[in-house]
Amino acid sequence: MADWWAFTRYRYLLQSAFDCAAWAAAIALPTFVRNEFQWANVSFVDIALIAVVAAALQVAVGSTIGLYVHRWRYGAFEEVGGLARTVAIVAVLEALLNRFVLGHRIPVSASVFAPMVAFLAMCGARFSWRLILERAVRPDEATAEPVIVFGAGEGGTQAVKAMLSAKRGPYYPVALLDDDPRRQKLSLKGVRVQGTRSDMADVAHRSGATTLLIAIPSASGSLLRELSMIAAESHLRVLVLPPVAELFGGVAELSHIRPLAEEDLLGRRALHTDIDSVAGYVTGKRVLVTGAGGSIGSELCRQLHRFAPEQLVMLDRDETGLQAVQVSIEGNGLLDTDDLVVADIRDLGRLRDVFDTFRPQVVFHAAALKHLPLLERNAGEGFKTNVVGTHHMLTCAGESGVEVFVNISTDKAADATSVLGTTKRQAEQLTAHAAQHFTGTYLSVRFGNVLGSRGSVLPLFREQIALGGPVTVTHPDVTRYFMTIPEACELVIQAGAIGEDGHVMVLDMGTPVRIDDVARRLISESGKRIDIVYTGLRSGEKLHEVLFSDTEQPRRSRHPLISCVEVPATDPAALGISIDGPAEVIDIRDGDRSAAAS
Repeated sequence: MADWWAFTRYRYLLQSAFDCAAWAAAIALPTFVRNEFQWANVSFVDIALIAVVAAALQVAVGSTIGLYVHRWRYGAFEEVGGLARTVAIVAVLEALLNRFVLGHRIPVSASVFAPMVAFLAMCGARFSWRLILERAVRPDEATAEPVIVFGAGEGGTQAVKAMLSAKRGPYYPVALLDDDPRRQKLSLKGVRVQGTRSDMADVAHRSGATTLLIAIPSASGSLLRELSMIAAESHLRVLVLPPVAELFGGVAELSHIRPLAEEDLLGRRALHTDIDSVAGYVTGKRVLVTGAGGSIGSELCRQLHRFAPEQLVMLDRDETGLQAVQVSIEGNGLLDTDDLVVADIRDLGRLRDVFDTFRPQVVFHAAALKHLPLLERNAGEGFKTNVVGTHHMLTCAGESGVEVFVNISTDKAADATSVLGTTKRQAEQLTAHAAQHFTGTYLSVRFGNVLGSRGSVLPLFREQIALGGPVTVTHPDVTRYFMTIPEACELVIQAGAIGEDGHVMVLDMGTPVRIDDVARRLISESGKRIDIVYTGLRSGEKLHEVLFSDTEQPRRSRHPLISCVEVPATDPAALGISIDGPAEVIDIRDGDRSAAAS
């Protein structure tokens, strides 16, 4: 094999030599035909002279155009085009020299037909050589993983090419599937379309495939969910190509193939952030993020850091969370910088010290208690953090002249039925009240569950599966909106740029997902036999979440994935909150109030 590759290094020398030989044969053949194969009437000297002239012209013109100087991939259409131009120029020059300079050495018919014969010979040699090279670099079928590729379009074509061009690649395509009836007879690089998604199990059995590659970069979440379920029934591992926006240069490569992730199942949406508008209110400004050690807060910090604020102050009462976010941004966890602040938003005096010290111009308020069942049992704690704590933040922001205040809310605030939803709804109303009394822009951003956040359903399911089950689901029909953490944070930052004072900006969460489907897919992916136990909806929990209440009238904003609604402003005094003394804690469950220090 080493000799083989050494041989290919002389490609251009061999290629030019073959092209010269092709001209010689192409000139001799029509000359013999023109003389009715009467060898006595043919001058081999004349043929040789014209052949030498044509060969010299071929090398000179071909080198100038780029045939012999590594300009194109071997056997590519660009090379064929260059070859056609070269042969055409050589044909004209050879005919003129033969007629006017060399004394008509070969018949005119030979000058006419020789270029066509030479061109066909040269193309045939290139395509044959390319096929040989492709066969030489194909992965070893004995060791590579047999793959069924779903999608015979551009993505499938690129995926098949990538797999077949990697000699030591891990994958080997054995079949194609496509639902388009026009592609049922198609063959890509020798790999045939053998049916549609309904034929997956049969094709997997016949081909011995162990993996399904979904080669449709624009595939929707619903399509990916359906195909992954069929693949699970066919005992196939699922791989995907990423969305087109993630493909460098728009070309699929072997390194792009990856396992199916939860965010794929939720749908693929290309986010378009207006960088100029974001930079206008973040870049060069002093920015404060509360709850910076949490899932949302830490990702907000990472994304905000990209916009080069003058100072990024990260506040949390969890020192371990602050260390983790420092590691993710700065690469160390020394906890030795002033922009890491340990504080509790319930402590108004401490917050005033923080605002006096850093004088933030932009605030993202992500600190909150968010676990619904716990808050149902500890309603007072939810009120003190989510309502009183938010009021403290708004008060300090107003006193400090903050330019933009973004309160992070939840879809559970729409038609609230739980302590969590009610307290976050009250936080939205307090933010609207602050917008009426303070300079600057005060707004809330409402969205649903985020994938992978601490305490969310996916980490819980994975842990239950790792322990051998059972997996607990509240109800077989329960649905939830999901977003990825980066997607949610990117839209939150964008909402801060386009948000209207006192309003709630609501993020487009896509299509609700059945939690039962997610649990079953994770169980299937694990390969274990694990039961699902339905525990029933918990107190305050909805079967289906909504993004807007019945009384809200959403309006479109300047971003296609962000809507805007008005919420009524609520005076803090109406909630028993006073910055001059202890707050009364409202028991959300029965409306009673019990005095408690804030």
